[in-house]
Amino acid sequence: MRFLLAIVAVSLLLSCTDETVSANRLPTTTPVDPNAAFTFATTPSWSDEFDVTGPIDPSKWTMETGGSGWGNNELQFYTNSTNNARVESGNLVIEARRENMGGREYTSARLNSVGTFTYGRMVARVRLPQGIGTWPAFWMLAKNQTYGNQYWPDNGEIDILEHVGYDPGVIHGSIHTAAFNHIQGTQRTASTRNETFNSTFHEYRVDWTPNRIEWYLDGVKYFTFNNSGSGYREWPFNKPFFFLLNIAVGGNWGGVRGVDNSIFPQRMEVDYVRVYNLNP
Repeated sequence: MRFLLAIVAVSLLLSCTDETVSANRLPTTTPVDPNAAFTFATTPSWSDEFDVTGPIDPSKWTMETGGSGWGNNELQFYTNSTNNARVESGNLVIEARRENMGGREYTSARLNSVGTFTYGRMVARVRLPQGIGTWPAFWMLAKNQTYGNQYWPDNGEIDILEHVGYDPGVIHGSIHTAAFNHIQGTQRTASTRNETFNSTFHEYRVDWTPNRIEWYLDGVKYFTFNNSGSGYREWPFNKPFFFLLNIAVGGNWGGVRGVDNSIFPQRMEVDYVRVYNLNP
């Protein structure tokens, strides 16, 4: 549920390279044979295991910076500092802090994957932050503006994981498109419960094929969005997307009940991010 202003969209597009990992299937807005059996590779085609302590790997991630509100009236300033994003003890740490920067009261980090992906099994093992005002996410956006007059929502968004701190333990998965988005109140979304979201690592995943996208928590499916074959306004998910990992503070959704300043700093820890190709 992340509305992006045009200027933000432009910055996102410039942050990605042309590296693309995709299956050997023709990308299409029309579903393939409904009886087709989809399988995925057993070895990742792309991954970051976060094994080296220190700054993030610049060959795999870029860091966006700024305090524009990011289209959602968010309160944080995103930095490229290791105070806000680093690798330690085998995990990526994204840390939201209460500190002044760029006219904002909070700092955090927002990472974009250098690689882009079309179809596949997308997985991250994550331990989430807690507390009112936190809004962590693991999500995907289109590399290019292929469809429509607006980058967002015309070119789609896949929210693999979102959590808002005022509603602890409720995990959300969503898609946004020209036809289905939260600005119109038509987004396609579902939720599931995870009572140990902040104390234990859990695996968040989508299986993305030409026919559908399916959401899983620890291997249990809780949401399916089907390709109706009605074109890009409903299904722009036939082209390269990149990952984003971030903690927002406040904002239109995360800040519905304000921000509890006593909770900071708060961490989102990521054990790994992996992509398994869709088999031909």
